This record gives sequence, structure tokens and C-alpha cells, in this order.
Amino acid sequence: MNRTLDRRRILIYLAFAFGVAWVTSLVIYLTGGLAESPVLIPELNVSLALVLLAGPVMWSPAVAHVLTRLVTGEGWERPFLRPRLRQGWPTWLIAWLLPGLLTIAGMAAFFLLFPRTYDPSLGMLREMLSARLPEGVEVEALNLWTLAAVQAAQALLLAPIINSVATFGEEFGWRAYLQPRLMALGQRRALVLTGVIWGVWHWPVILMGYNYGFDYPGAPLLGPLAMVWFTVNAGILLGWLTLRGKSVWPAVIGHAAINGVAGLGAIFVQGDPNTLLGPTPVGLIGGVGFTVVAAGILLYGGGRE
Repeated sequence: MNRTLDRRRILIYLAFAFGVAWVTSLVIYLTGGLAESPVLIPELNVSLALVLLAGPVMWSPAVAHVLTRLVTGEGWERPFLRPRLRQGWPTWLIAWLLPGLLTIAGMAAFFLLFPRTYDPSLGMLREMLSARLPEGVEVEALNLWTLAAVQAAQALLLAPIINSVATFGEEFGWRAYLQPRLMALGQRRALVLTGVIWGVWHWPVILMGYNYGFDYPGAPLLGPLAMVWFTVNAGILLGWLTLRGKSVWPAVIGHAAINGVAGLGAIFVQGDPNTLLGPTPVGLIGGVGFTVVAAGILLYGGGRE
């Protein structure tokens, strides 16, 4: 492990990662924000904000990785791109399944604590299907619980691959570049600090209502803080997967798994739950599984070094 903290390269990397993402977020804000962004493709409901989020914002950490290596003349030693699947397949399996299972566990914990927000009739799913089904097809003819189970299975099994194209942009930056350069502080500090920085990087879009909306106590200031809590816990898991697998790909898969299952709780919700708490994993209760695993990694997973 490199014992010398290279502050110059870290600061250059952060300037690129935050600069691209936050300037792009400013463009989103000035063009209507997330809610009133101009629609570019009406048939697909693709807005300017969606394009900018999926492009410059989500890929800014990866762009920063490349630019920092070029600007500093660092070269391409240890970019963490080798899959190492043959030796590290157990880590890949953990990355594939564990984040989704933790998300479902947190969702269940939220509904147990707040049963009034749970809708056994799946009214939200019914409403979503009514807007999408072809004319002549009645929602009542469908078994909503079977559809919910199929959706959950698809999210657990397929989302880690489908979403990995998007999550690579973040993980190639945070876990493949920033985290290794923070390892001079010690493994535990590197994991935690990478998660904090990752969370702060999200702040502009959180302040525009991303993930939490605006209808929660302390809005919009508590949303960014809740996001940091989530990214620290999830980041410890993703960082540990990177170290264990000696590759960024388990983190890419794990991040994709989180994104794929995160919205599952929405189909069981009724009323207006406190989004700071759940049922999605970015809530304090919805993300309790990640908190427990993160604590375990720091205490028993070599995170004390």
C-alpha cells in the first residue's frame, strides 16, 4: 500500500470530478431543474435533465480519472480494470446478490416499522400498469403479486448487468482512482472518506429533489446529509469489494445491483412516507442493511488497517 498521500493528484482529480458534475448540474437547474426540464424525445419521455444526468454527471468521475492521469503524467499503472473473474468469482457473486438482498431487507424493515405506508393491494403498481397497458387489457385480469415477484427477480438477477454500463462511470472514478490514493490514510479512513466525497458530489441534484424530493422534514438540507450517510455505508461495501476482488468490476456490479432494486419499494407504498427514512436504500431505515454490513467490514474486514 502506498504510504504517501499524493495531495496534488487527489485535488486535481476532485477538481475534474466535481467541476464537470456540478457545472452540468447548474445547467440542469437553469433549464428547469429535474421537474421542468425540456423534453427532448416526447415518445420516450426523455428530458434534457435525464440526458445530462446519464451523461456528463454520472460519467464525470471516470472522465476525471482519465484526465488526471493525462494531466499529471501518471501513466496507467494499476487502473483496476482487469476483471480477475477466475480467481475472484466469489467476490463477483457477493457483489451480484448482496446489495439487492440488503435493499429488500431494508425495505421490509421500513414497512414493519411504518405499516401504514405499506399497500398490500399494490395500488402504485396497478396505477403504473394502467398507464402502460394496451387498450382493451384490464389490470384486474393480471396477478399483481406475480408481476411484483417477477420484477424483483429481474432486478436481482439482470439489473447488475444492465445497469453496469451506467455505474461504470462512477466506479472507475471513485473506487478505481480516488480510493487507492487515499489508502495512505489507512484502509478504514480511505473507505469512509471516499464515501463522504461520493455523497457530497451528489449534493446539487439532491438539492433539486433527486432521490428524496422536497416533501420531508428539514427539506432540502437534510436530504444531502442523508445521502452522505448512505454513500458512506454503500461505499464501504463497494470499496471492500474492489479491494477483495482487486478489480473495479465487482463494485460496478454491486452499484448496478443497488440501482436496479432501489425502486422496488415504490410499488408497495401508499401515502407519503418520509423519504429520509425509506423505503428506498438511501433512507436511514431502508439502508439499515448496508449500515450493518459496513460496520462489520470496518470492524472485522480488515478495515482497521
